[in-house]
Amino acid sequence: MSNKHRVIASILTSLSLFISSGAYASGRDLQLGSVAMDIPVEMINRLTPLTTYLSKQIGIPVNFHPSPNLNSAVEDLGSNTTQIAYLTPAAYLEAHEKYGAKALVSPLNKGQATFTLMIVVPNDSPIQNVADLRGKKFAFGDKKAILQPAVVESAGVKLNEFASYDYLNHYDNIAKAVLNGDFDAGILKDAIAESFTNKGLRVIYTSAPLPSYVFAVGKNLPAITVNKLKKAMLALKADNAAHKTILSALEKGYDGFAIANDKDFDGIRKLLELSQAKK
Repeated sequence: MSNKHRVIASILTSLSLFISSGAYASGRDLQLGSVAMDIPVEMINRLTPLTTYLSKQIGIPVNFHPSPNLNSAVEDLGSNTTQIAYLTPAAYLEAHEKYGAKALVSPLNKGQATFTLMIVVPNDSPIQNVADLRGKKFAFGDKKAILQPAVVESAGVKLNEFASYDYLNHYDNIAKAVLNGDFDAGILKDAIAESFTNKGLRVIYTSAPLPSYVFAVGKNLPAITVNKLKKAMLALKADNAAHKTILSALEKGYDGFAIANDKDFDGIRKLLELSQAKK
């Protein structure tokens, strides 16, 4: 091989290594999306500390790309508008089945990769249990958050037994609407419900532990970048003051991350299948 050919081969090898070493293959920054659990400005506040941390750790700028709803978060990941996304279990299953998204890590709450959904009513409500919800007005979040109605129906109330129900997009909207008397009851993620128990809401039902929310990555993200993201996120520990700030911004009570696998969500698959079978 001539010197000229050796130089060309060396350049091509170096370029290949550069692309596979973590520089995002499309030549742009990584975009991190999320289901819309709150208004966009709040979601930016919650995710920006994490994206800043990840940018430093993996050597690639990571920016937060807010989504207006659950469906948009899934479609953004599928279309490569985002390359990593913070998803509900149901949103992850849709992204996995439709677009081959892969589970990366799940947040830990008090050391557990689980969360619960809670049904709440105003403190002064006569409603004491799930059976009392029949004939009442009920608030859900996103229309695509199919796990919420599945949990309500598994608790013993069918949707057609409500006087009415509506979808208010964000958990914060649900809590405020129930407090204001617009709805008799609503369903909230545990951390949100607990934050409103001293503001006038009371929990009447708590689901069994459910697999935690999950950070998932698009199927085309280079493996070495995926591994760097995973390593950086697994390194976050609440016993480190700087790390605790990042975790608490995402959600109070989070104290780290654990490796997530698709099989972790088999229980959710069964719950959703049972809910669909009852209809």
